[in-house]
Amino acid sequence: MSLAVLERRSELLKKRIQELIIKDNQYGISRQQNMFLQHMIKELHQTSYELNTERG
Repeated sequence: MSLAVLERRSELLKKRIQELIIKDNQYGISRQQNMFLQHMIKELHQTSYELNTERG
């Protein structure tokens, strides 16, 4: 994947994770949303690893 695509993906994941964390702190989230949040965090870690690999 190109560097620009990885950076954009990282930005989108961070934004969505932040939104879910705020929602969880204010109102709580369902078990399904929590599982989705955990999956997005894993994706963010993978994307960060790929970004670091691309950058050299």
